[in-house]
Amino acid sequence: MRARLRAARDAFVAGGPPPITPPAAYLARLRPGLIVASYLPLGSEADPMLLAQAAVEAGCTLALPRTTLREAPIAFHAFAKGAAIETGPFGLRQPHADTPIVRPDILLVPLVGFDGACNRLGQGAGHYDRALTGLPDAWPIGIAWDVQRVAVLPVDPWDRPLAGIVTETGLLERTPPL
Repeated sequence: MRARLRAARDAFVAGGPPPITPPAAYLARLRPGLIVASYLPLGSEADPMLLAQAAVEAGCTLALPRTTLREAPIAFHAFAKGAAIETGPFGLRQPHADTPIVRPDILLVPLVGFDGACNRLGQGAGHYDRALTGLPDAWPIGIAWDVQRVAVLPVDPWDRPLAGIVTETGLLERTPPL
């Protein structure tokens, strides 16, 4: 399934994908002092740039994930425009280890696939599932292209659903909300 969804994502972005714009429900949550964890997309991952930019404009602190090993948990480090980035495991572009670790209030989460119940298929290492377990009060929002949606995803006990998924056509919210 991951291979098929990655291929669909790759084909979609080859045509010059549209931007993913911040939906009203996301903008309504932003306020000064919140920490919003984003990510720098790899390959054909959906780009959360406009959502991250809206967070900064609202006075939020931006954070990016950092990891060192497949088995290690991800940590979120404060990030400001122009700060140095290094390449980590899996080609992840991440902040340097000496930047402050922060606890996000909102997470913009990359994914390979999703379904109508806002279940997420990730890369397979479980980084975000473990991060979401450790951040039960955070609002996790997936960022994806519509071509990544499937009818139903298999769900394991450790999988954590998202509060919603933002695509190029809008926001799919989980019902009932998290």
